[in-house]
Amino acid sequence: MDGRINRTKFMLVDKGKTNLWLAMQLGKDPATVSKWCANLAQPSLETIMQIAKLLNVDITTSFALKPCLICHFGRKQKNIQ
Repeated sequence: MDGRINRTKFMLVDKGKTNLWLAMQLGKDPATVSKWCANLAQPSLETIMQIAKLLNVDITTSFALKPCLICHFGRKQKNIQ
């Protein structure tokens, strides 16, 4: 990765989509999506997974996430380290 936490803007450009399109798809305020694109704020893990699905991208290469976090997301685990 190039030091950025997420690559939302790059993925949108690559897929020919806009911030407004993503905001509408997610039911989020366009200002919120704009902050994600500028890396001023970060989406939740659940939202990251929705973005990856909408844009048909690999979540582990598009966001600075460890694969272990992804495999445990949504599961009720007592001791996730």
